Parts: sequence; C-alpha cells; structure tokens
Amino acid sequence: MPTSPDPAALYPEIAAFGSLAAALRAAAEGCLGAVPVTSPDSGPLIAATVASTVPHREPLRISAYRYERRWSIRGTEPFQRMALVDGDTDDLAEVARAARAWHDGTALDDIRRAAPFTHLTGRYEIPDHDPVRLVASEWRHLRQEAGELDYSWQPAYRALIEAAYTEPALRALYPFTSHWSLRFSTATRPSLAIVGPCLTAYGEGTYGVASLMAGEPDRFATAREAVAAAVRRLPPGLGPVTLGG
Repeated sequence: MPTSPDPAALYPEIAAFGSLAAALRAAAEGCLGAVPVTSPDSGPLIAATVASTVPHREPLRISAYRYERRWSIRGTEPFQRMALVDGDTDDLAEVARAARAWHDGTALDDIRRAAPFTHLTGRYEIPDHDPVRLVASEWRHLRQEAGELDYSWQPAYRALIEAAYTEPALRALYPFTSHWSLRFSTATRPSLAIVGPCLTAYGEGTYGVASLMAGEPDRFATAREAVAAAVRRLPPGLGPVTLGG
C-alpha cells in the first residue's frame, strides 16, 4: 500500500499557518470572526472542528485528503451521531462558509445555498428526538441515498427501498442497513431493537429475504414480492417505535 505524502508537502500553505484551523480562518477573510475553530495536536494540518451554537449539532468535522489537495466536511447530530451534512471541495473558502453557517445554526437548506458543495444526507434535524420523526428522517435518508448510488445493482436496491417504504407495516419501523441489506428495528439508534427479516437486492435483479444476516435467503423475482414476504415474517403486536438509548 503506498505511503501517503507528508501533509506539509501536500499542503505547504497550511503548514505555513501551523494548522488547518489557522489556515481556515485566514481563507475565511473574516467570515468566521470569533467562531471557535480548533485543530488537534495529533494532526493539526489535516483536521479541524468548528463548534455550533445550537445543542442539537455536534462540532463540524473538517478533514484534509491524504493523497490529493481536497477537504471534506461532516456535520452530525449528537443523539444518534448520524450525518446531516457532508461534502468535499478543493476550495477552503467554501469550507469556511459552510462552517460559519453550521456554527450559526443556519437551516440545512440554507447551508447548502451558502456553500453549494455541501451535500444534505436527507435526514431532518429533530432536537426533541421524537421517535416518529426519527423514523421518517431515516426513511428519507435511505430513499435519497438509494437514488444517489452509482453501482451496477443500484436500480434493484432503489426498487427494494421504495417497495419497503410503500408498505405501511415496514414504514412504521425504524429502517437501517447492514452491508446494504435492509433491516428494521422497534427502537431508534443508538440502541436498536432489531425485529423481523432482512431484505437484500442482488445485482442480477433478484431479491432475498432471510431471517438472519447469515441465513440462507428465500429468493424473489420482484421487490414487491420480497417485501410482501418480509411483512408476513414480522412478529405480531409490534407497538410504536421507541427512542433507543
């Protein structure tokens, strides 16, 4: 495996400032003002964080690529630790604009307007951790993610996600994926309560339903057939999704 370049050689201007945090503040041309921006002692040239003024956002994480001159961002919420925004760019000034908007508590759509490289994951911000909204948020994320994937089996995977979403019994459960298999829970993250079977889309356009991830799946020709079989395997008497944790 090739050795990654010395960050000081790949980012000489960052090295001149001593840290990514200092370089980010300089590239911001005043837009960060008194916003707290820090870099860790263990990797000052390749990482920085920007705190937020709202409690339902964790500090925005900014990371430098190790093999090319580029920076990525990731902004998560603190309860489930799931990403609300991410993205990458070669323009540090754009990163600064996204960081300022994240810090100020700017609405997610408006963060994207301020810094167009920002990618919204589809999840909602839910400060009160309402489990019903968390379920809806995760379904929205999975549907968006399935539409954005660029793999040969993407059409089958998207068809599976959409078919599961149209089924009320599954839509009422908290969805998550493991190795691209769709699973369900009666509790939200961070402490899932897994229930029912797992659904898998295969590259040849067939679908599998298995009781366990390692179990031998039953095969179906369409996503609708697989979803119908999954519903039949749900245990009776499932109540509303509860808050995990």
